[in-house]
Amino acid sequence: MYTLSDFDFDLPPELIAQTALTERTASRLLEVDGSVTPAHLYDRRFADLPGLLAPGDLLVFNDTRVIKARLFGQKASGGKIEVLIERVIDNRTALAQIRASKSPGPGTVLRLADAFEVTVGERVEPFYTLHFPDDCYTLLETYGRLPLPPYIEHDADAADETRYQTVYARNPGAVAAPTAGLHFDDALFARLDALGVHRAALTLHVGAGTFQPVRVENIGEHKMHSEWYEITPSLVDAIAATRARGGRVIAVGTTSMRALESAAQATLSAGGAPGILRPGSAETDIFITPGYRFQVVDRLITNFHLPKSTLLMLVSAFSGIETIRAAYRHAIEQRYRFFSYGDAMILSRVELHDAPKAAA
Repeated sequence: MYTLSDFDFDLPPELIAQTALTERTASRLLEVDGSVTPAHLYDRRFADLPGLLAPGDLLVFNDTRVIKARLFGQKASGGKIEVLIERVIDNRTALAQIRASKSPGPGTVLRLADAFEVTVGERVEPFYTLHFPDDCYTLLETYGRLPLPPYIEHDADAADETRYQTVYARNPGAVAAPTAGLHFDDALFARLDALGVHRAALTLHVGAGTFQPVRVENIGEHKMHSEWYEITPSLVDAIAATRARGGRVIAVGTTSMRALESAAQATLSAGGAPGILRPGSAETDIFITPGYRFQVVDRLITNFHLPKSTLLMLVSAFSGIETIRAAYRHAIEQRYRFFSYGDAMILSRVELHDAPKAAA
């Protein structure tokens, strides 16, 4: 059984990307072939992606849109507070983290952005319920600030409002971007379309918990945060059609992966066949670690993840922990850029029963 220490690594701080590149497809792309030992690693550019795919393949994107979820304000006493919306529950209700010198109790009125007031409702650990005076999304878009990840050291500016959002973002609700998708632009989509690569979308609203490290050495004791996702009938049909023509299902980002595998697990739990999806929406707290048997995804496009994170465990489950260790060592040696604004990898699934062959 793996422990938390198995997913730790030393990363030079200067490799944490602080800003996005001007061109989305200018990022580097590490192609990882874990079917042999040692893994074969190929240094490429993200613009090379069409050459790594085949006609009939299906790219599955997460079309969530990042909301301006960070707000600053004060209590009636004058004490300063910081609010980070975790999830919008309905038009006038949201769950949030609140930083304050003293935790606000139910009924406390908070003035945000010196523009409007919210009332604190019941505690839903570890969050607070906030009741808004008007439509949450409208108020957040008007007065909120983009919630950049904690390891990015500058305040969000106009450039971030564009670049920390995918070009295909549609459904507002995330407080963190599905960052593997940040590398795609319309010109790359045109090239993929011309090649005959298909596209489909799901929605998973990424929560702030995505940045939380695992804090227990026995990873089996870790409790995942919950996120809402939706699988549409058109996506279910697209995956079935891909299987029928012999194509591969390629998740763009770990959030797409988690939604697809969550839906497959839900189908299994309901007595369905492996790898079959049913449309609908649900909550997921799926925690994928080495030993998990994947049902849907054949390949994964993803950025480089934080040490000791659940996402590092997920990619280790997908391609093998030794393969991922080799890929990360190589990325650090070759000065790849890490995390949300960083470079990407393309990985292939290694089945539990498939031991990697020795490289020639």
